Amino acid sequence: MSRVQRLLDLIQILRRHRFPVTGASLASELGISLRTLYRDIGILQKQGANIDGEPGLGYVLRPGFMLPPLMFSEDEIEALVLGSRWVADRGDVRLSAAARSALTKIAAVLPNDLCNALDATALLVGPGATITAGDEEIPQIRRAIRAERKLEISYHSLNSVESTRTVWPFALGYFDHVRVLVAWCELRQAFRHFRTDRISSLKITEQRYPRRRQILLKEWREIEGIPPQ
Repeated sequence: MSRVQRLLDLIQILRRHRFPVTGASLASELGISLRTLYRDIGILQKQGANIDGEPGLGYVLRPGFMLPPLMFSEDEIEALVLGSRWVADRGDVRLSAAARSALTKIAAVLPNDLCNALDATALLVGPGATITAGDEEIPQIRRAIRAERKLEISYHSLNSVESTRTVWPFALGYFDHVRVLVAWCELRQAFRHFRTDRISSLKITEQRYPRRRQILLKEWREIEGIPPQ
């Protein structure tokens, strides 16, 4: 492993921990000696990393540090390209444009050899169904999820029965043929799934729902038997 890669790995390990981690634990995870670890910590600190701690007490990385230039392994680059291509092909209009823009920005700050790897990746996204119904509502739904705002929706069921619901949106699923809003439904007092192409109208309210979306997502995963991502 090169020293650059080792320093990147060390930063990523420190970012995973909110509390101090012992030097012995860090050295063991990286497969290096304590002496090498202390030297790497010193190098990062000189480059501007706000790493607090000392031998025997442990180390913690304070927020706000980025290592320029942006570095990725070949596997990470392929994952980014494949994921971005999938979103560009199957996301709503604004999300598709954002995926293409993100790849362009990443390419602009990568070193030349890694930028070439990004352009040359052979992982392709197969053709999927074209989805347009429900596209106009997607940006509003995503905005409501980010702000944890209640949504008022008019919804047509599979049997074409229309109902008006107040829901707490916390997730949006993208599938090949449909997009599905996952929310807590005040009418049913339970988690419900709503196909976006069956939402005839929606309105973002000024009212925040009373629970954090991370908690709702965790409870929904447990009920559905879906492991954390």
